[in-house]
Amino acid sequence: MKAFILERYGKQRTLRSADVPDPVLRDDEVLVQVHAAGLNLLDAKIRSGEFKLILPYRMPLVLGHDVAGVVVKTGPRVRLFKPGDEVYARADDFRIGTLAELIAIKETSLALKPEGLTMEQAASIPLVGLTAWQALVERGRLQKGQKVFIQAGSGGVGTFAIQLAKHLGATVATTASAANTGLVKGLGADVVVDYKTQDFEQVLKDYDLVVNSQDGKTLDKSLRVLKAGGKLISISGPPDPAFGKQIAAPGFVKLVMRLLSSGVRRKAAARNIDYQFLFMRAHGEQLREITRLIEAGAIRPVVDKVFPFEATNEALAYVEAGRAKGKVVVRVR
Repeated sequence: MKAFILERYGKQRTLRSADVPDPVLRDDEVLVQVHAAGLNLLDAKIRSGEFKLILPYRMPLVLGHDVAGVVVKTGPRVRLFKPGDEVYARADDFRIGTLAELIAIKETSLALKPEGLTMEQAASIPLVGLTAWQALVERGRLQKGQKVFIQAGSGGVGTFAIQLAKHLGATVATTASAANTGLVKGLGADVVVDYKTQDFEQVLKDYDLVVNSQDGKTLDKSLRVLKAGGKLISISGPPDPAFGKQIAAPGFVKLVMRLLSSGVRRKAAARNIDYQFLFMRAHGEQLREITRLIEAGAIRPVVDKVFPFEATNEALAYVEAGRAKGKVVVRVR
C-alpha cells in the first residue's frame, strides 16, 4: 500500500511517499480502507520528536491519528463491524498511521461514521472531538450554568469544544482574532477576547473551568481567571504525575513529569484549583456519543482545507503554521 513515512525525527522533516506492507490485522482489530485522514498539531509534534519520552515510536513511522473510511476485513473477535461499514476513529497510540491506504484499528476505538457527513468531514472529528469530550465531560464535568474558558476558539479543538460546551448549557468564553470573531460567535461563544488587542486576564473572572491549549505564560494567567474550586485542564502540558501513572511511564520519565508540572501544581493548590494534564485517548464509545450529537444537529464539523494525498507534506506545513480555522484534512481516496 502507499503511505507517507517518517524516517527519523526532525523539525519540518519531509515525509516520504513509499510502498509499505499492508497492516497486520490483530484478532480484535478492523482493517479500514482510508478515504480521508484528519491532521493535527500532534502529528507535527511527533514528527519533530517532542513526544519521544511519552511515545517512543520506532522508525520508519506512518503518521496520522484521524481516519474515516470503509471496513474491508475484521479480526475473528470483532462483533460490531462488518466489511462495507463506513467508519471513523482516532487510531490508538502505537497503532497510528492514517496517512496510508489501509490501517488496522481496534474495534473498541471505532465508530460508525455519522450519517450525512462526507468522509472528509468525518475524518476531521475524532481527535478534536474526543479531546473536547474528555476535557469538558469526563474530566471537567461541565454543568449547565457554569462558565468555561476555551482558548484558541477558531482552532480544531476550539471549534468543537465551543459547540459541545454550549450543548451542555455553559457560558463560553474564548480567544480569537478579530477576523475570526464571527466564526466563534456563530459556533456559540458568548464572550470573545481578541488576543491581539486584549488580555483575557483583564476580561474574564470567576470561571469554573479552563481548557488550556497554549504556552506556560497563558497557563499561569488561566489560574487567575478561575474561582476557588475550579478546574484547569491543559492539553498542551506540562504533564503531571497522574499522567505518568496512566501510561505506566518508566521511573525517570515520571520524575521528569513531576518536576515539569511542580510549579503549576503548587500555584493551583495555593488557589484551591484542580490542575490536570490531558493527553486524549482513542475511545469508540465516546465517539458514538459524539456521533449522536452530530446527527442531532448539535455540533457541526469545521473544515478549513482539504488537501490531496500527494500534498500531505504541504497539509502538515499548513497545520504547523497555526492559521487553520477548524481542521485540515487529507483526501486519501
